[in-house]
Amino acid sequence: MEYSRSNPSPRFAELQRLYRAMHEQGETFLGIPPEMTFPGTSLPPQAGRIKQLIDRTGARVLLDYGSGKGEQYGPHKMTDESGREWPSVLDYWDLDEVVCYDPGYQPYSKFPTGTFDGVISTDVLEHCPEDDMRWIVDEIFGFAERFVFANVACYPARKRLPTGENAHCTVKPDAWWREIFEGVAARRTGLLWEVWLDSRIETADGQQHVESRIGNT
Repeated sequence: MEYSRSNPSPRFAELQRLYRAMHEQGETFLGIPPEMTFPGTSLPPQAGRIKQLIDRTGARVLLDYGSGKGEQYGPHKMTDESGREWPSVLDYWDLDEVVCYDPGYQPYSKFPTGTFDGVISTDVLEHCPEDDMRWIVDEIFGFAERFVFANVACYPARKRLPTGENAHCTVKPDAWWREIFEGVAARRTGLLWEVWLDSRIETADGQQHVESRIGNT
């Protein structure tokens, strides 16, 4: 069956309920309090890459799709590659506005309307159901006028859902994500897009992170 925003899978609705519970109650298996559960701290490591797309496209307004609690946009000092310091990621990016959307967090649960210069989604898609992934990625691209940026963890999470299941419910290899994104992007010519896939491999020295990039940037 083909699912959509108007007809999502039963698993999509179930996960939304579970993530709302985690935002309100925290991650009980690891003892993480609510205020530290999905606060938005996955964004800062990607800020430099996003900055390059902002500068390249002249973007002024972004949508953060799956923003968590949005704490990444508070007064947290940023340092760029040259060593220059900025009081916040918003100052570093020099934007007019970032709109936060996260269906699991009530203050940002209102569905966005209109389009945005850029859409970013950091450490979000691995939390979404496999059966809904194509329409979710298509929705992200549909909100964007100039660029899309995403990163995806291709390994299990430390966090668990209230059911005991791993919080990364869609763990797939690079090739699977490439097929999803390239299929959607083919219908949006003229839009810049960049996706970083983060995998873990076992080596003689232990587990290591390996990143690969897909897109047209």
